[in-house]
Amino acid sequence: MDTVPLLLARIQFTASLSFLALFMALALALAWMLLFFKLRAHATRLPGWTAAYRFWVRIFALSFVLTLAAALPALVQLGSLWPGLMDKIGNVAGPFIGFGVLSVFILKSCFLGVMLFGQRRVSGAVHTLAVFMVAVGQAVALFWVVALQSWVQTPAGATLIDARYQVYDWPAAIFNPSLAWNLGLMVLWSALAAAFLMLGVTALQALRRPLDEGERCAFKTALVVATAAALLQAPVLDGAGRVMAEHQPAKAAAAAGYWHSGPQPHWTLAGWPDARAQANRYAVTLDGLGADWLGRDPQGRYQGLDKFSGMRPPVALTFWSLRVALLLGLVMLLAACATLALTARRGLDPAQLPPWWLRVLVGTMYAGGLAVLAGGVFSLVGMQPYAVNGTVTQTEVLGPAGATALAASLAGYAALYAVLLVAFNGMLFHAARYGVVPVRKPGGSPQ
Repeated sequence: MDTVPLLLARIQFTASLSFLALFMALALALAWMLLFFKLRAHATRLPGWTAAYRFWVRIFALSFVLTLAAALPALVQLGSLWPGLMDKIGNVAGPFIGFGVLSVFILKSCFLGVMLFGQRRVSGAVHTLAVFMVAVGQAVALFWVVALQSWVQTPAGATLIDARYQVYDWPAAIFNPSLAWNLGLMVLWSALAAAFLMLGVTALQALRRPLDEGERCAFKTALVVATAAALLQAPVLDGAGRVMAEHQPAKAAAAAGYWHSGPQPHWTLAGWPDARAQANRYAVTLDGLGADWLGRDPQGRYQGLDKFSGMRPPVALTFWSLRVALLLGLVMLLAACATLALTARRGLDPAQLPPWWLRVLVGTMYAGGLAVLAGGVFSLVGMQPYAVNGTVTQTEVLGPAGATALAASLAGYAALYAVLLVAFNGMLFHAARYGVVPVRKPGGSPQ
């Protein structure tokens, strides 16, 4: 078949799901951090926590809107790019998607208005309850999205009957082998995305003027969250790698750049996987590492990419998307621990940081979001050529759209996402500079 439409469909769907994952992750973490701000405001009666809430609830609202804006194209593309997929997995995917949509309307939409606009119209306890319910709704919606994404990677609790999946064990389908680890990674990267965004914005504000109490409260919270999440990455990544090795050996071999089965593997830190030569050019390797993240055959030999000829994922993109995510995780770990060390003796006060380190924090502002994107690309690209791991290929369910139509729609979606990202950043930096309440510029009119 013509590979151009398949390639364009893959790019378009990966871009849409990555955009959705980015803002869903940001909204999830911000919702729970806002709840913490509210609880601290009630417990301490300090106005700084309320000020932190009032600033970051605006950013949460932007993230929430962009999550909804990204969800619709992803659902449309699920039917237009891969029209045969729902016919095969609809008995599994339908309830997952339905529960996710239901949680949005019941747990989030019913309370979101109170959270965003009702703070002065209801009691503090009722408003805090609304914030809690929105945070729960965000978590429940994410759970169902990750559960479906995990199921297509490690299908369980269902079997193919007449080319359609039929569920025989719903708990096994929902709590499939990769769910816990994928959910853990998503929660950690969500926390890192929000925390480093908060650290970067606060650092930018500190470079321009003295910080108020609300900004100091936000910085302290973000620093603790960033440090804890960064430290927890290693055990969760290890668990996810072991599950990948067991259930997705082709993806594991591509991630390791492991071409030839049999011998004790080396962990390739960097290099360029060359599919024609079946080797890694300019490779930098470490001995004795990587074995736990590689699949084995029944004889116990490590499975290389030579075992999956014709059915292996794009090796270079799988290889490098994982390393980008790992590198970003390491950068965030070092940045969080160093910031904690620099401020620990002064009550985590960002005013004690030197200007050059504040600029470092500004530079890492989007590190968590980029890690979400890199992890999403690794997850999706590493599954290819399958739509459901080991059973349903993307070629089987690809729609009839031609290359011209797919290229035009891809360009349209790319332009849309670029505009939304620019708008989000513009509003973020405007809020960081002028605050959430319109202020009068010296010698000018209110802005």
